[in-house]
Amino acid sequence: MSAAKWILGGLGFVLGGPIGAVIGVVIGSLFEDNKALPKAGDTTESAGTGQHFRHRPTQGDIRVSLLVLVACVMKADGHVKRQELDVVKRFLLQNYGEEDGKAALQMLRQLLDQQIDHIAVARQIRDNVNYSTRLEILHFLLDLAHADGAYDPAEQQVIEQIFRALYVSPADYRALLALYGRQQDPDWAYKALEIEPSATNEDVKKAYRRMAMKYHPDKVASAGDDVKQKATEKFRAVNEAYEAVKKQRGMA
Repeated sequence: MSAAKWILGGLGFVLGGPIGAVIGVVIGSLFEDNKALPKAGDTTESAGTGQHFRHRPTQGDIRVSLLVLVACVMKADGHVKRQELDVVKRFLLQNYGEEDGKAALQMLRQLLDQQIDHIAVARQIRDNVNYSTRLEILHFLLDLAHADGAYDPAEQQVIEQIFRALYVSPADYRALLALYGRQQDPDWAYKALEIEPSATNEDVKKAYRRMAMKYHPDKVASAGDDVKQKATEKFRAVNEAYEAVKKQRGMA
């Protein structure tokens, strides 16, 4: 399958707004004859206005949106790191298979050459995608930024701008960040559960139930297996955090 055909598979809201403008350039460079392609902006309202698009998000919308933001993070510090490319390649091949995964990589290479307004892109995603899916998109971007064992300041700045534009709560952002501080932060498990170490045992149990419900993979089932996989990882991490707190406190 060509990258262009992979991009166009079942798309909805991303054919308009800032994402549509970006992928329009990418498609134009991948198709020999693009006269029959849908034009960016034909089917949606302007992104970032707070108005919802006429399309419901499809799995194709989610995968294209994610790849656009991935490109923004990968080039935030001025160069693409090998570790980051390995993370993305492994993710794409595992979730889309050999043929589609290679097509996605071809699209990503084109995106890395584009000037992209990541804030406008994140706002378009916010207007069209449910909160649980936005959390998992952010989760993957953090995986990418931590691929080399560090959180580069330039990447951190871009991701913080993205999380705000996605309207992800600061508490949820901190809870995701806590997962990468297991070795350095003795309070990481409390942060992952969005509570303080001073919380009562009952508060710990309530926090666990709340977080387990928030990150249950079923909440993002319609977004595709790739997003569901990230939710499953976070769901397991919530359980790990809960077990760590229980062990520390001697809770039954």
